[in-house]
Amino acid sequence: MVSDPIIQIRGLRTQFGPKVIHDGLDLDVMRGEILGVVGGSGTGKSVLLRSIVGLLRPAAGTITVDGIDVLAPSAEGRARLGGLWGVMFQDGALFSTLTVCENVEVPMRPLDLSPPVRRALAELKISMSGLPPDAGDKFPSELSGGMKKRAGLARALALDPAIVFLDEPTAGLDPIGAAEFDRLIRGLTDALGLTVFLVTHDLDTLHACCDRIAVLAEKRVLATGTIAELRRLSHPWVHDYFNGPRARAAFDPATKA
Repeated sequence: MVSDPIIQIRGLRTQFGPKVIHDGLDLDVMRGEILGVVGGSGTGKSVLLRSIVGLLRPAAGTITVDGIDVLAPSAEGRARLGGLWGVMFQDGALFSTLTVCENVEVPMRPLDLSPPVRRALAELKISMSGLPPDAGDKFPSELSGGMKKRAGLARALALDPAIVFLDEPTAGLDPIGAAEFDRLIRGLTDALGLTVFLVTHDLDTLHACCDRIAVLAEKRVLATGTIAELRRLSHPWVHDYFNGPRARAAFDPATKA
């Protein structure tokens, strides 16, 4: 894995009215890694994701993605950002009146592609996401929760992005479905050389997928590291999260036997 950062955040401050969510937040996301982002309720995990992709404007700080200033991009930089990342939101955020295939085609519409080419590319992304071929012509209301997430992932992959942002990708899935999705993410990352920014609370996902983990607490990134490194920290929340009964069940081989 190349060790240079593809995302750099410095001095980030985000707030809603008087409520400050992040203050002085710094974070590097390394090229080619899966970075898990964890934190207690209200620490702004999804807020951070939305700030990076330009859906929320912070009160202060800088965000650069692949050398582009996200908050004040040049015309060339703005054009590059459009194809640099894909985003899968927690509920899939699919358009209910469009089929799965049409949903995946949405990011391709600004491109000079014929309808048959768009359709073929959408079908390829649907296949990559692990959906059956007939899923392309189904509407979101006809899909299970797990299939909606895979459709959302297919749309995130539509433009062959370098970075994929995943917001609670396994939330609401049964253990078998969650494990399958974890393997899918790990496999796609390795095969395509993706960088993945993964917001999650799922300890099994952290263990199965993530190269490093960033812990949000006290309005900043309190710590980053591997699971083994974070388990050695003495901060009360970090210690309880990574050493509690559920963490031991997820991380310790002896408890899985």
